[in-house]
Amino acid sequence: MTQPVTPGPVTPATDGLAGLGRIHFLGLGGVGVSGIARIMQQLGARISGTDAKDLPVMRELESAGAAVFVGYDAENLDRVAADGGGSVDTVIASSIAGPGNPEYDAAVQRGLPVLHRSEGLAAAMAGHRVLAVAGTHGKTTTSSMAAMTFTRAGVDPTFAVGAAVAGLGTNASAGTGEWFIAEADESDGTLLNYRPEIAILTNVEADHLDHYGSEEAVTQVFRDFIRLLPGRGVLVACADDPGAREAADWARAAGEPDVPGPRVATYGSDPSRTDDLVLVDSVLTGLDGGTGQRVTYRWQDGTTTVLTLSVPGRHNALNAAAVLLAAYHAGLDGAAAASGLEQFRGTARRFEYRGQSAGVRVFDDYAHHPTEVAAAIAAGRTVAGEHRLHVLFQPHLFSRTRDFAQGFAEALSAADGVRVLPVYPAREEPIPGVGSHLIAERVNAPLPGAKVVPEDAAAAVESLVAPVRPGDVILTMGAGDVTAQAGAVLEALGRRTPRGEDG
Repeated sequence: MTQPVTPGPVTPATDGLAGLGRIHFLGLGGVGVSGIARIMQQLGARISGTDAKDLPVMRELESAGAAVFVGYDAENLDRVAADGGGSVDTVIASSIAGPGNPEYDAAVQRGLPVLHRSEGLAAAMAGHRVLAVAGTHGKTTTSSMAAMTFTRAGVDPTFAVGAAVAGLGTNASAGTGEWFIAEADESDGTLLNYRPEIAILTNVEADHLDHYGSEEAVTQVFRDFIRLLPGRGVLVACADDPGAREAADWARAAGEPDVPGPRVATYGSDPSRTDDLVLVDSVLTGLDGGTGQRVTYRWQDGTTTVLTLSVPGRHNALNAAAVLLAAYHAGLDGAAAASGLEQFRGTARRFEYRGQSAGVRVFDDYAHHPTEVAAAIAAGRTVAGEHRLHVLFQPHLFSRTRDFAQGFAEALSAADGVRVLPVYPAREEPIPGVGSHLIAERVNAPLPGAKVVPEDAAAAVESLVAPVRPGDVILTMGAGDVTAQAGAVLEALGRRTPRGEDG
C-alpha cells in the first residue's frame, strides 16, 4: 500500500518556479495538487501528472496543455518526454503518493527533486505577499471568503483554497496582483512551509492526533507558524476561541529585544473585550432560501460595518470578521472589501444547498470534528427555524472516532434526528473495537435513536427521511463519501409523502 509522504525539513523554495523545469504531479486529480498545477500552468510552467482515477479536473488541465496519465506507472516519467514535453525535472507529490508509489520511487531512483505538495505551493508563492489562513476548523471557508473579497476589491490575487469558490468557479487561479491567498493545512505540519505576511488563525483545538500524538504538539505547531510572521506581519486571531486567543496572547509576549514580533489583531463577539473587531448582532435573512444573515460589526474606534452574508451561522459571521480585518491590514478599501464579502456565495461542501423535495431542504457539509459538527448543526437549526433538523453523519477516520466519540455524540444530540454511517477509513486501517457505534450509542436526540446501518447507506437514508415534515431541514455531513447521499436523500423524499409524525 502506498504510504503517505512524510514532509522533510522546512526548505521552501525561495526562487519560485525558476529552476523547477518540467514539473510532474502525483495525485493530480486531488483538489490541492490540481490547484497548484493550475496555478503553475497559468504562470507558464510546463506540467504533467498522474492520478489513479480519471477525474474532470485532469481533463481541464490537459485541455490547457498538460500531459495527463491515469494509473501510476514508472514509465509515465518517460512518456512525458516521448510526447514532446521534455524530460521531467521536478516531481510534486500529494500526501498519499509517497514511497511505494511507482512514479515516486522512480523519481527518487533517478535523483529527481521530489517536493511535497506544500513545498510546491510555497514555490508558487515566491514573489507574492502571502495571506495564509490557518486553524483547526474554518480554513476553507475563510480563505475562500478572502479570495472572493480580494478579487472583488480589484487586487486580482492568486489563490489556492480547499474547495471551489462559488462565483469564482475554481479553487485556484493565478492572478496578476501582489497577493497570494492560501489555506495552510496543519494536518501534517506542512503549514510551516509557508511565509505569510498576514496570518489568520480561526481556532486551535486538538485534532490529527494520529500525527501529533498530543494536544500540546498541536498547540506548538501553531506557535511555530506564528513565528514565521515577519516583524511587519500581522496575526489575525479569533478571540472567541480559547486556543486562538491563547496563541494571540503568546504572540504578543513572544517578541525579543530589538526583534519586533508581529502585530496582533483580534476579532470576536464579546463586547467586554477590547477586540479590534466585534460581532455585535446577526439576524437571519431570506437571502438564498433563508440561509443568509445580516451582521453588524463594531470597530475599535466605534464605527460599524453592516454586511448581508449569504452563508448562515455565527461561525461564518466570525470568519467574515477575520477577512475584514485581514483586508484592512492589507490596505484594501473598506467599502470594496465589504462588497466583496457580500458577494461570497459559499464553497463546495460547506453548508452547501443541494436541493429541495417534498418541502424539505437538503444541505451538505464537510464537518468532521466535533466543533465543526456543532457549528454546522447550529447553522442548520437557524435555517430550520421552528421546524426540525435531521442529520446523516459519517465519521471520518477510526482514530478520530476513537478520540472524539463523546464529543461527536454531544454535538449530534443538538439535532432532532440522527443516523450514523460506518466510519470512512480514508488512509487508516480499522482499529479493533472502534466504529460508528461508539458515537451512535451516546447520541441523545429527540427523534428515535442514532441508528447505525452497517454498510447500507440506502437503508440509513430511508430511515432518516421517514419522519420528516415539510419545512424540515436535512443535513448530510462528513469528510468522506457521504456527500453522495445528499442526492439519495432528495430521491427518497421524492418517493414519499411526509407522514407528519415523529416516526
